[in-house]
Amino acid sequence: MRLTFDEIYQEIKNVFMKNGLSEEKASLCAKVHTESTYDGIYSHGVNRVARFVEYLKNGWVNADGEPVLEKEFGAIQVYNGNRGPGVLNGIFAVDRAMELADKFGIGLVGLKNTTHWMRGGTYGLRAAQKGYIAIMWTNTEANMPPWGAKESRLGNNPLVLAAPGEKEGEELLLDMAISQYSYGKLEVTRQAGKNLPYPGGFDEDGNLTDDPGVIEASRRILPVGYWKGSGLSFMLDILGSVLTEGMSTADMEEEGIGNCTGASQVMIVIDPDRTTDRESMLESIRNTIRFVKGAEKATGFGKVSVPGDGMRRFRKEHDELGIYVDDVVWERIKGL
Repeated sequence: MRLTFDEIYQEIKNVFMKNGLSEEKASLCAKVHTESTYDGIYSHGVNRVARFVEYLKNGWVNADGEPVLEKEFGAIQVYNGNRGPGVLNGIFAVDRAMELADKFGIGLVGLKNTTHWMRGGTYGLRAAQKGYIAIMWTNTEANMPPWGAKESRLGNNPLVLAAPGEKEGEELLLDMAISQYSYGKLEVTRQAGKNLPYPGGFDEDGNLTDDPGVIEASRRILPVGYWKGSGLSFMLDILGSVLTEGMSTADMEEEGIGNCTGASQVMIVIDPDRTTDRESMLESIRNTIRFVKGAEKATGFGKVSVPGDGMRRFRKEHDELGIYVDDVVWERIKGL
């Protein structure tokens, strides 16, 4: 089905209020879930609403949890998220990092003991829209095997890189799990009755497969770049837990809740005006985009894209046709 932004927002807001969030918190969380859906990230937009309600009901998310400052040194601050809603903690953290960047040129905010931040790109985009450069990541529970292993001992630890655009809507945004596909993408693809365009993990016998349901069952997703993604995921977990003095993937596994409960997140925001002027920065970005998109296309591929192009394609489609929402997902939301 196709719905308006406001129809989706109001329904999600009402659901969150019915399940323990104040109107103010429900409004902000609903706005973020709706924006993610508008940008085509269904897996972490409307598709996550029911799961977030489950987190609230199970006590994995503390509806009243607020970030509390624990440590501060110059441009670095570390907060305890007290397992409040991950979206609200994430917005607080990136806003605080921008304030530090205004003062010092760079701001690093560590967030420990938080919960699932949903779409990580939300926070990178929030910074890039205001002219900042952003580097952010979170760890997760173990949901990916290290390269060469059968058991999941790594998180797929999403990483976000963002930079300003010439105008709003043209921001550069890379938002990626350190697996070939996120579990959310597997779910969306399975619900659509499709296979993945490329192998995304292993079946129970260790064979590469493009069947999302088989990968969900085996819990053996494929690290990006094979051993390189395995190493990157490991280091993101180490750095995230050390910089926040928070939980590592191993710690989360020991606790046994999952769903990013207790996660450690790092948000680094940089004011590029401290290293260059705006026009020089934008000209460098324009030149790089022209160079990359000018490459001859390979057989079977459409346009050559840069990070953020997919988001813009979805926005255009949704502006013209309405925002796509899966019928089954929508009916489930209405029943919460």
